[in-house]
Amino acid sequence: MYIVKSPLSDANLKIVSDALQGALVDLVDLALVAKQIHWNVVGPRFRSVHLQLDEVVDTARTHSDTVAERASALGVSPDGRAATVAVGSGIGVTPEGWVDDTAAVGAMVDALGAAITRMRERITSTGDPDPVSQDIFIRITGDLEKQHWMFQAENG
Repeated sequence: MYIVKSPLSDANLKIVSDALQGALVDLVDLALVAKQIHWNVVGPRFRSVHLQLDEVVDTARTHSDTVAERASALGVSPDGRAATVAVGSGIGVTPEGWVDDTAAVGAMVDALGAAITRMRERITSTGDPDPVSQDIFIRITGDLEKQHWMFQAENG
């Protein structure tokens, strides 16, 4: 059932909706991963890493809302439920328990790297079918790459 009618063809809508749903899942998971590590990070760089993790959470949450609203605007119901995120995310496993600050930074480098790789695939796949959604993926990727750089620099 479509309540909102998309201006895209059915074929293009399928490509774009898959990309938007995948991005939503990755962004929701990225926010959860960063918050989990945020609560459990320990070590001499605790405060700086703790605060930097909140920046990732804010970035991921802001972009997840943008992605979900874009899907809705195209007539696609976004699905950010926990079960959907658990089976669809490409972020990887989050460390359990207390996490040393160096390991926390490494985990975030890996998580952000995975998210960036998938976002770049979405940039490519949505270029022709929907440049508007592609533009959203480009902005997300730029913000995630900035966070990725900052975390890599932490462990220089």
